[in-house]
Order: sequence, then structure tokens, then C-alpha cells
Amino acid sequence: MSQNGEHTALAARLSRKILQFMYNGIFALNWWTIIVVTLLMTHATIASVTIYLHRHQAHRALDLHPAIAFLFRLWLWLTTGMTTKNWAAIHRKHHAFVDNLGDPHSPQLVGLSKVLFEGAELYRDEGKNAETLIKYGHGTPDDWLERKVFGPHDRIGVATMLLLNLILFGPIGLTIWAVQMAWIPIFAAGIINGVGHWGGYRNFETADASTNITPWGIIIGGEELHNNHHAFASSARFSSKPWEFDIGWAYIQILAFLGLAHVKKLAPVPIVDHAKSTVDLDTLAAVISGRFHVMADYAKFVVKKVYREELNNAATEIREILKPTRSLLVKEEFLMDAQQRSMLETGLEHSKALAVVYEFRKQLQQIFTERTATPERLLAQLQEWCREAEATGIASLKEFAGSMRCYTRGVT
Repeated sequence: MSQNGEHTALAARLSRKILQFMYNGIFALNWWTIIVVTLLMTHATIASVTIYLHRHQAHRALDLHPAIAFLFRLWLWLTTGMTTKNWAAIHRKHHAFVDNLGDPHSPQLVGLSKVLFEGAELYRDEGKNAETLIKYGHGTPDDWLERKVFGPHDRIGVATMLLLNLILFGPIGLTIWAVQMAWIPIFAAGIINGVGHWGGYRNFETADASTNITPWGIIIGGEELHNNHHAFASSARFSSKPWEFDIGWAYIQILAFLGLAHVKKLAPVPIVDHAKSTVDLDTLAAVISGRFHVMADYAKFVVKKVYREELNNAATEIREILKPTRSLLVKEEFLMDAQQRSMLETGLEHSKALAVVYEFRKQLQQIFTERTATPERLLAQLQEWCREAEATGIASLKEFAGSMRCYTRGVT
């Protein structure tokens, strides 16, 4: 072959290589590996949000090794353009005003569709509120990178991610990038802040509308267990029941095993010590710190048990009146509409036993939410509650009041 021919063949091969690169990128993935890579990349973003922004920065539930924390910051800058201070401040404000006036993104205030489809816009609007950032953004990174790169140049981050996707995957990288950009606004800003305060199941009757969307927190990194989180906001673990799974907590355990994370806080759970015979200050501390567990036990072992007994013993017409009250007996009053309140009141009028256990539930909650009384005063109130509960003659209430003395402090 002549020299000109060799040059021509070389140029043709080079052209093919360039065209292949432009079409396939460096990796030349097939369709199913593209889907897998996209899901892995979006999951890495979700993991960064739940571990770094949420549990580490906003709630200080764990410490992270500086190198790991930096990688999380860098990845979030590339895939979302979010800054740590803005996210942490807005989330802390959400907890401060949850589902009340001042909450930046409550579907109870602005409607479910607004949060679902415009959740990211609600974040951006609140991020412009300097007062929010000053009051709630304390303790977040304020180094040179945050001030000069991550903060002021969020668009450069997401543009860099687009360029990297195009280089690595070719034109399909644009689609991957679009999915990455939509993932957090849809699943975090939309679904968690929207559905997570609208529909699902509740393990704990918190003073807000938070719900667990599913018992398996995988797709959104464990954030699906939103009611559990609002019950114990500073806990690094969101799962509470044996059947619940929090993949974010699994990742934290791996990081801790590798020496890259240190768990600081977990949800307090009162421990039962049958050797205890008095309701003392230790009892008080245990039931207050674990009040959501105590109230859940009260609902299970007192309210629901008395409800079943009353329903079984009631005449047919009374039974039909009591049936709608089943879930209302343990529901926060502010979450009820006028019709539900009316049904509950009617049911309580037709069952003295249910009226008694419902009133004792409210009194116990009042002790747990008291903010001005001294520990000695609260202890006296708890002791009086137990004495009066045991004197009602209602077996399950008497048994529960007697078991209160066995509570002691402990952490799982």
C-alpha cells in the first residue's frame, strides 16, 4: 500500500473512532446498562441528600469524615446545584413550623399539588429569604469552596455534570442528565415534602401531618419513613418497627464500620424494668424522652383494647355509631375535619369507657408537652395520673398505669 493509501486508511479509522466517540461516549453502553447507570447515579444523589444534608448537616445525628463530607458536597453541587446552608436552613425551619404558618413547604398549607409539582420552586423562594438563612443556617460549611465555588456557581456544577455525561456516555448523556436534574425535585422536594405530609401510615401521633409513605425506605434513601423522622428528628436511623427498612441507615453503618462516620444520636426508647416499683424522676425522664413510644403503647394496649370491648358489647345501633371512631380515638385533633370531630364526639357520648380513656390520653399528652413546669411538678402530675387511671376500674387502663413505674431510660 502506498504512503498516501496508509494515510487515507489511518484518517478513515480516526474518523470512525471520533464518530463512535461522539455517538457512544467513552463507555459505549447498551440500553440496559444505561438504565442501571442512571439509577445508580440518581441513587447516589439521594444517598448524599439523606446522609449528608439531612442527617449530618441539618440534624447533627452523625459525624462524617471530612473526605466523605467533601465528596457528598461535590456530588450534590454537580447533580443538584444545592448549597448545604440553604438546604439545612430551610429544612430546620420546616421542623420549627411543621404544617403551621411559616412552614416553607407544607401541603397542609399550600396544597398537595403545589408541593408535588413546584416543590423545588418553594425551596428556591425560601432560599432567597436572608432571615431564614441567618437564623437556621448555622453550623454549615463556610470555607473557601463554599463561598467561592459551590455557593455562587451552582449552574457551573450542573453544567459540568452535563459535560461529563456527554463525554462518558455520548448524546444519551443528555437524557441521563435530565433524569438526574429531575430526580431530587420530584422525589425529595415533591414526594417527601408532599405525600410525606399527606397520606400513608403513622407509627407515632406527632403534632403534625407527617406519614410513612412505605415501610421500605429504598428508592428515596429511607426518607420514606417520614413520620418516624418527625417523631425523632435527631435520630440517625429512620426505621422504627422490625419490618421497616432504612437503606440510608444501612449506608451509615457501612461508613461507621470503615471509620468514616460516627453515629451521635438514635431515637430514645423507654426500657421496661420489672424490678422498679415506683414512678420516680427516672420514670419521668424515660416516658418524656420516649413519649411517642409510650403514646403508641397507650393506643395499642388501652384505646384499641377498650374500643374492641365496647364494640363487642354494644347494641347494633350503638355499634354503628362507634365504628367510625376507631382511628379517630388516636388521631391528633388538629388533623380532624369538622365531620370527624362530630363523629368522635358522638361516639364518646355513647361510650363512657371510651370517653374516659380518651380523656386520660389527652391528659398524658399534656404532661409530655408541658414546657414550663419543673421536673418535680411534672412527676407529681404523672403520679397523680397513674393513681386516677388505676381508680377508673377500666382493666386495661389500670394495667397500663401500673406498668408506668417500670419505665427507665435507655437508647437502642
